[in-house]
Amino acid sequence: MVKWFWQRRPQDRLLQLRSRDDVGDARRVDFEELAPEIDTFLGQAAYLQLGYFETLSELIASTPGLADKESLSRAAGAALTKHQQLVALIRERGDDPTALMLPFREPLDAFRRATHGVRPQETMLSVHITAGMLDDFYEALSLSYGETGQRVARMLRADNDRQAIVEIIKATIASDPEWKALLAMWGRRLVGDTLLIARAALRPASLQRADEKKVEPVFTDLMAAHSRRMDDMGLAA
Repeated sequence: MVKWFWQRRPQDRLLQLRSRDDVGDARRVDFEELAPEIDTFLGQAAYLQLGYFETLSELIASTPGLADKESLSRAAGAALTKHQQLVALIRERGDDPTALMLPFREPLDAFRRATHGVRPQETMLSVHITAGMLDDFYEALSLSYGETGQRVARMLRADNDRQAIVEIIKATIASDPEWKALLAMWGRRLVGDTLLIARAALRPASLQRADEKKVEPVFTDLMAAHSRRMDDMGLAA
């Protein structure tokens, strides 16, 4: 089990981690000590969205059904839009988007390879699950960066058009019951790799056991959102 570690920070800068589906009060935890520099945050977030676009584009090419191709194209377009918005924000700040993204190309490409399924349906599930978890995580982390972070949060909250992927996966399961067990197992496998990426986005730190317990609610919230996504597809998390 991957564990996350965060430290306390002043009460006027609280970071909230929540599922998009949870509009009630969420648990809060301080992140200032471990939040990365804003250039690191923007570079990682921009390259992640580019990776989603690339994977979805590959899926379009390998998917035979025209309706499914069109559905995947909408999800790819949403990821590309978010990437382009993040790139525009980086340029607005006077930085070079390529320079900011380049340090993360190798680890994030490795992550994409590790979560790329043998079958297209597995890869579709990978995009839906990993993008959902990391979008939640980066949206929460964005609250560390003032007005710039608020703009990033609005970008990440925009419609991702991934509901069509959910419908494709549901139809796949309905076509053959064996898919349910296979995809459920694949979905569980994705969690560890995704949490490692989230953890790598933060500054390295080592806390005492008592401090670790303070962040358990954050871990719980993220996993709860993952479970809801799996349940929505009829899969067990």
